[in-house]
Amino acid sequence: MPLIVFPTSQLLWVRVAALLFTCVAFSLVAHVGRLSHGGMGDWCIFCWAFSFACTLLVLLVEQCGLQARAPVSWTNFPITIACYAALLCLSASIIFPLYFIKDQRLYGEVRSYYIASTVFSCLATVAYMGEVSLTKARPGEVAGYMATAPGLLKVCQTFVACVIFILVSDPVTYTQYPALEWCMAVYCICFILSMAVVVLCVGECTGCLPIPFSKFLSAYGLLAVIMYLTATIIWPVFQFSKKYLGRSHSSQAITVAVLTALNFLLYLADLAYTARLVFVTA
Repeated sequence: MPLIVFPTSQLLWVRVAALLFTCVAFSLVAHVGRLSHGGMGDWCIFCWAFSFACTLLVLLVEQCGLQARAPVSWTNFPITIACYAALLCLSASIIFPLYFIKDQRLYGEVRSYYIASTVFSCLATVAYMGEVSLTKARPGEVAGYMATAPGLLKVCQTFVACVIFILVSDPVTYTQYPALEWCMAVYCICFILSMAVVVLCVGECTGCLPIPFSKFLSAYGLLAVIMYLTATIIWPVFQFSKKYLGRSHSSQAITVAVLTALNFLLYLADLAYTARLVFVTA
């Protein structure tokens, strides 16, 4: 009987570990049953289930040698999935204990399951960060765009924008002034353009643009930095300043202000890296 031997590597074991950790995390929660905070509980389960399914897909494709038949760029797809999974599991590792363990009167088996699920979620986050570290581009190495620092920053930018969308939409906190609506427009426009770059790279469609991809990245990066700079200034002024009757001192409004500043720094770093790739290497 022929013996099937699977090639092993450090990257393979990291992916297997992430697969097991996410599987255990959502299995423990699913075993307990319905969660009290429906929306947040569903989000955490989605984070673990999505990460598990995508990691399983990557493992199956690579172990079966089907990379060439995949309808996506395999130099960009796995690391993009790993980066998104790391951020998703990180968010679940923060949200789940805040909503389902802290200040909750849970005892016995249920509390033990929730704590164990949080631990495995943290382990999954570390595993995915390890995968990103193993697969990111090294200096002088030829790799896909998503494996470079600007590519990974695009993933972080879109994820932070998604969190901002959630925070400003429930309840709606951007309709009091046109200036706050401008901030919302900034979040949407920059999110769409960043996500478009991710999709173009993963789908190997960068050649479809009417202008060179490098010029598009430079122009868009500069535009995003300017737009986010205005949002970073406008949002806290119109939310908290007494001059504009700002009364929103909720944790959500403060978190949006912090995340807006964070995304501004991410876009600024992205622009610096892109300028270095485009002009220094030219």
